[in-house]
Amino acid sequence: MPVAIITGASRGLGYALAAALAERGWYLVLDARTRVVLAEAAGELSALGGRVVALPGDVTDAAHRKELVAAAQELGGLDLLVNNAGILGVEPLVPLDSHPLDQFRAVLEANVVAPLGLLQEALPLLREAPTGAVVDISSDAAVEAYRTWGGYGASKAALDQLSAVLAVEEPDLRVWWVDPGSMRTEMLAAAEPDEDLTGVPLPEEIAPAFLRLLDERPASGRYSASALLGAK
Repeated sequence: MPVAIITGASRGLGYALAAALAERGWYLVLDARTRVVLAEAAGELSALGGRVVALPGDVTDAAHRKELVAAAQELGGLDLLVNNAGILGVEPLVPLDSHPLDQFRAVLEANVVAPLGLLQEALPLLREAPTGAVVDISSDAAVEAYRTWGGYGASKAALDQLSAVLAVEEPDLRVWWVDPGSMRTEMLAAAEPDEDLTGVPLPEEIAPAFLRLLDERPASGRYSASALLGAK
């Protein structure tokens, strides 16, 4: 069975992607920072099919990243790495003139440095997989200028560029950096607590866009979930 590592998988998009793959029988290595919430999620996902290894920890920790890759190897290898875990830094978001620099550094560490570190650990296994793929979760804030989204958007723009360079350096892999669009998640609610999220899609409504990437394996590049879902 194919094996995937999904970070930030206890809730939101990470959980929705894990559920979609579990239903297809994938073996999953899942990460999240909150042990209890991750354990509950893993129990639910195990009932859907496949095998689930849940490893609580922080992806900014190099030892934890090694643990995730070792778990995938024990399951048989690694076919897919999903860099989904990320932080806002400041909740709710604030303009750049009042953005604490220590929180900006934390955003870069979690949203850029940690995904690169995990990728470096995972590359040997991904190169061995016949259909190795990397999915980096981007944002429209990476390419559009939204008030108060400067710190988070800068981190996602950096992740986009890392993904683009990786696609050039690893032509035998598929590297997709994907903008999922607005989703009704705890993160979005924390970012802009006064926003009415009624009508905003749930993560499980976005997950099929990622399944389409896996099924059709288009060229490495930047994709939006809205385009993938609307061009069937």
